[in-house]
Amino acid sequence: MSTTTTTATGQKSWLVALLLCFFLGALGAHRFYVGKVGTAILQIVTFGGLGIWILIDLIMIIVGKFTDKQGQALAR
Repeated sequence: MSTTTTTATGQKSWLVALLLCFFLGALGAHRFYVGKVGTAILQIVTFGGLGIWILIDLIMIIVGKFTDKQGQALAR
């Protein structure tokens, strides 16, 4: 008996989120892109958590653990 789990993939592009985070991370552009408006505004106010939040998001996007507002993985 084997169980298979599949992760739902959203409509948002992994590459677009990665580029937005890299170039416009302090403005929360990647979070606006995936629909996380509340935390995107917090990133603007805190300048990306003084860079730490941006770095964490960048790593999460690279390893594929960053999700959209519905919790779906970004499409590769």
